[in-house]
Amino acid sequence: MLKINLRKAAGLIASIGVFASLSTSVVAEEIVARMSGHWGPTHQSAIHAQMFADEVTKRSEGRLRIEFYPSKQLFGIREVMGAITSGAVELGGVVGVVSFPSINKNFNVASYPGLFNSYDQQRAFFQESEMGKSIWDEVTTKTNTKLIMYNPVGPVMTFSSKRELTGVDAMKGLKARRLLKSEEPMWDALGANRVSLPTGEVYTALQTGMIDTINSPPGSIESYSWWENLKFAQKPYQYFADAYIMANQSWFDSLPADLQELVIEVGQEIGNVSTNTILDAGESTLTKFVARGGIVTELSGDEKAKFDKLMIEKVMPAMAHLFDADALDAAEAFVAN
Repeated sequence: MLKINLRKAAGLIASIGVFASLSTSVVAEEIVARMSGHWGPTHQSAIHAQMFADEVTKRSEGRLRIEFYPSKQLFGIREVMGAITSGAVELGGVVGVVSFPSINKNFNVASYPGLFNSYDQQRAFFQESEMGKSIWDEVTTKTNTKLIMYNPVGPVMTFSSKRELTGVDAMKGLKARRLLKSEEPMWDALGANRVSLPTGEVYTALQTGMIDTINSPPGSIESYSWWENLKFAQKPYQYFADAYIMANQSWFDSLPADLQELVIEVGQEIGNVSTNTILDAGESTLTKFVARGGIVTELSGDEKAKFDKLMIEKVMPAMAHLFDADALDAAEAFVAN
């Protein structure tokens, strides 16, 4: 009888052990989060988004697995912010100048030509100044989102398939892709013809001649293969196009505290890598562009003066309706200090 009880006890203990093991497995079962990106997998922003996802998964030891879906597999550049807000995805890559102005028009100061001279300066305005913080806070509050990581797409310049971009006059009559409303005054002042096109249609439009000119960070012409149909480029850089990994705030708040800390920590680390490498990556793309036969012109002297005058006298006044005057005044005062 005693032996039978011992056997039963041993079996019970074994069962408890298995149950405990299963319970631990359930408790430690990974949380799976999806992250949407519109960038192609070779784009620098996609590379760093993948690095972020991999590092969080690795450091959490399987408790939080982030799955990154590039190339608009889930949502496109204009849909992703709404998808994060609704919870359709937990995280996503968002380009600020594309997604934020419809929430607070004063974010358009980010694409004001020549206003900010670096990513650090632009970010500091939105995170440290009274006006900038009010803009940023309204964006995140209205969308129920949280900034996880800076993931810039690169400073924006002009590329064309039509002719060498030697100055202001060379822009007249070009068929320019319009991505942002804030781009309209510049194309109009330059005498170019605007054509609104989503990112996914740019390659074919360049190939068929529907458009012949675009504003873009250098990295995008490589990752989307646009450079196959482009021959000329012009500096100066017009503005610093920043992007972000944003999370649904409710989802983020639902994570255990240590995982919240981990996500923020990894976001800061990979965000620093992304920011520190994006300018060099862009210059590397331009070097390869030239090696492919492309011509890059950096305006200087009289042509640069002519370009600056056009910006000041025509483009900037035409952009005035895109933001409140006090927002621009605050941004200009911030960068002047």
